[in-house]
Amino acid sequence: MKSGKFVVLEGVDGSGKSSQATALAEWLEHAGCRVVSCHDPGSTPLGDAVRDVLLHRKELRLDPEAEMFLYMASRAQLVREVIQPALRNGDWVVSDRFLMSNIVYQGHAGGLDIEAIREAGEIATCGIQPDLTLVLDIDLDTASVRMNRPLDRLESRGEDYHQKVRNGYHIEAQSEDAVLIDATADTDKVRTEIIAVTQSTFSNVLNCSLNS
Repeated sequence: MKSGKFVVLEGVDGSGKSSQATALAEWLEHAGCRVVSCHDPGSTPLGDAVRDVLLHRKELRLDPEAEMFLYMASRAQLVREVIQPALRNGDWVVSDRFLMSNIVYQGHAGGLDIEAIREAGEIATCGIQPDLTLVLDIDLDTASVRMNRPLDRLESRGEDYHQKVRNGYHIEAQSEDAVLIDATADTDKVRTEIIAVTQSTFSNVLNCSLNS
């Protein structure tokens, strides 16, 4: 494809965004696109080290401001090392989370100033914004059932925190013109809706069949 696009999947933990991001990337590849997949935080040596601290080093104290800046540091490296080069090359980028996660988790749910997070995000992202953001929405009870594994630092926070996360995603999806996807549906149905929205959004540059 001559023109690369940047697609981000967002959502609460347990919404299935990671598996759906993989499925979307595979569909785009089958449609003839060159695709670079990544996750935020992570996908670079620095980002993976930061991710380990953020999610798994529970013995370390992380104040909200420190947590936010660690995410920004990982994202800055991700943008410069992975996302910018891919887009310049005309590749599509599919990312599991991006700046909206910071705004929702540390802002709406964590209590930090949302506009300050946006300002820091402008620096970390070099002003790069997704061409399409898909927010996978799911109720907390269903999400909890799906996460049948040990929980990381953020996942271990209480129900009140995660309800604020879900509410924050609703607010940001509306203000940022993102697309809310009902993630409580069957996995294949969610995948089909994601592909349909992607195909519709990029119909001028993406000529592929929904059944590809």
